Amino acid sequence: MKHMKLGILAIAAGIVLSACVTINIYFPAAAAEKAADRIIDEVWQLKQSQTDASPKETQTP
Repeated sequence: MKHMKLGILAIAAGIVLSACVTINIYFPAAAAEKAADRIIDEVWQLKQSQTDASPKETQTP
């Protein structure tokens, strides 16, 4: 039973390690950072346009 748990743990560790390597190969850090910056800029533009489009309240004396 102990050997089976150790084998499953080794297989799981191998899968996790290969997933990390795959991410680094297909999504280099520079490209991921550039994509993140682009997404953040888009979100800020959406928030800005929503703020600009909302009517401003006027105070009456």
